[in-house]
Amino acid sequence: MRTLALRLFLALALTSLGVPAGAQTLTVVRVASPAVSVTGNLFYAIDLGYFKDAGLDVQVTQLPSGSTVTAAVMGGAVEIGSSNLLPIAEAFQNGAQLELVAPSGGNSIKSPIDAIVVPPASTIKTAKELNNTTMVTSALLNILQIQVSAWMDKHGGDWKSIKWIDAPPPQEGVLVANGKVDAGTITDPFLSAAVAAGNVKVLAYTGSEVSPLVIEGGYFCSKDYANANAGIIAKFTEAILKAGRWANTHPDDAFAIMAKYSKQASKATGVAVYPDSFHAKDLQSLLDAALKYGALKGPVKAADLVAPNLR
Repeated sequence: MRTLALRLFLALALTSLGVPAGAQTLTVVRVASPAVSVTGNLFYAIDLGYFKDAGLDVQVTQLPSGSTVTAAVMGGAVEIGSSNLLPIAEAFQNGAQLELVAPSGGNSIKSPIDAIVVPPASTIKTAKELNNTTMVTSALLNILQIQVSAWMDKHGGDWKSIKWIDAPPPQEGVLVANGKVDAGTITDPFLSAAVAAGNVKVLAYTGSEVSPLVIEGGYFCSKDYANANAGIIAKFTEAILKAGRWANTHPDDAFAIMAKYSKQASKATGVAVYPDSFHAKDLQSLLDAALKYGALKGPVKAADLVAPNLR
C-alpha cells in the first residue's frame, strides 16, 4: 500500500507549492490537496503567512482527487491530506486509522459552487428529462454525484437511471460542450470557467437537498501522526480556521489567490463558505445521503471520523 501511494503521489502530482523553508525553526508539514474552491482555506493560509506565523512550513502537492490524496496519506507520502468526506469514510470502513482535524469549505444554499450543467443548446429543463442520460463528474460516487442524486430525487427524476462517467475537472465542461455526454456536474472554479467559455449553461445548483451548508470534507491525517504531533495539528487547524474566516469577508482577494493556484482565471459565480468551527454533527447529513444514494456500503457515524476534541 505504501509503494502504491508513493507511485500515485509522484505520478499525479501537478506541482509543489508552499512557504519557503527559510528559518530553521519552521516545522515541515507535507500536505496533499486539489486546488478547488472548498480547499481554498489551505492556500489562503499559505499566501497570508498564517502557517509561517505558527511556525509551520506547509508544502503542498496538488493531487486531483480525494482517493489519491487518501492513498498518499495512508502510504506516508504526506502527513496531511485534504479530501472530500467520502474517501475518508470509505477508508474508515476498510479499517484505516484516519482522523479529520480541520474543515474544508462548504457548498452553501446562499452561495452555491456546485451545479448540473448542460450544453448551451440543450432542451433539458427538468429532472425527469435527465432520466436515462449520461453525465460526467470528476470522480465516480463523489459528493457532486450524491448532490445530483438528491436533486433528482426531490424534483421527480430517477437518480438510479443516470449513467455516470468521470473526467478531470478541466475536461468536464469540454465533454459537455462537445456532446460526449448529455450533462455534467462541476464545482468552482471549473464551473465558472466552463460557463464563461460558453461551453455549458447551468440547469440547477445542487447541495441544498442534502443540507443548507454541505461541508464537503476536510483535512485529515493518520491517528498515529495526530497523537504524536498534537501541537502541530493544533497550529495547523487554527491557521485553516483563521484563513477561512478571512476568506468569508474578503471574497475578491480570496478569488485572486485561488486563481493563481487553480490556473482558472474566470470569476467565480459562487464562493465556498468556510465554517467558523468544526464538529462531527456538521458532517452527518452528507454521510447519510452518501449511504442513501449508494456511495457508502454501510452507515458511518461522523463522530468516528473526527479528532476526539471535535466530537
